[in-house]
Amino acid sequence: MNAKTLFLAWQDKREESRLWFPIGRLDVDVERPLYCFRYTDGAKRAEKEAGFPLLIEFPRLDEEYRSSELFPLFQNRVMNRTRPDFTDYLRSLDLPEEADPIEILSASGGYRATDTYEVFPKIKKDVDGSFTCRFFLHGWRHVNPSAQDRIDRLKPKEKLYITLELTNPATGLAAQIQTTDYYMVGWAPRYLVPDLTAAMTEWPGTYEAEVVRVNPQPAPSKQRVLVEMHSLWCQHEPMSSKDFQPLVA
Repeated sequence: MNAKTLFLAWQDKREESRLWFPIGRLDVDVERPLYCFRYTDGAKRAEKEAGFPLLIEFPRLDEEYRSSELFPLFQNRVMNRTRPDFTDYLRSLDLPEEADPIEILSASGGYRATDTYEVFPKIKKDVDGSFTCRFFLHGWRHVNPSAQDRIDRLKPKEKLYITLELTNPATGLAAQIQTTDYYMVGWAPRYLVPDLTAAMTEWPGTYEAEVVRVNPQPAPSKQRVLVEMHSLWCQHEPMSSKDFQPLVA
């Protein structure tokens, strides 16, 4: 079975919160195909703490939803192949033309300007503990003007630093992205921070990050800079916290 797993995250847009919650898990058997969506414990926490509204397409927390076709919630986040700019869209995600919708969602984040959801793939740990993950730079519009100018000069394969920020005013713990000449250009996605923190504390000095590509404006702001990180986990299992656990076994 060719199995893939994506998570769906939701952001509380209230100014006093802005928190991200992993609220759903999509498991895919690509060969059949079969798609299975379940809410995670993060949805229950988001409902309690931030008033998360259950999705119309998935109206019950305690149900497993199955389909032989990709659910509209996810399909509507993939650009139609018939659009004339589809090839440019794949290039902006660093994907080949034969990429399937799950690969596209994994790379793009399923970004839509009309809502506060984001899609990301489950990180896989190899037998030696190594892993690779990609993500688009978050928060770059909030860095200072000189750092934004530095973003314009980023090049593919350029090395980056990832450093822990312990006193972020919005989230407390955060993962900053810095250039090797010490410009702070943005942050890693908040829902990745616990796993990135585990990698950086278990094996300090072993992680590496680099620029994959920089998409010039008017690319969507959430898809401006694509970053890739490599590191190791020894004991840690990625995305294994309670928020990521499906409510239906």
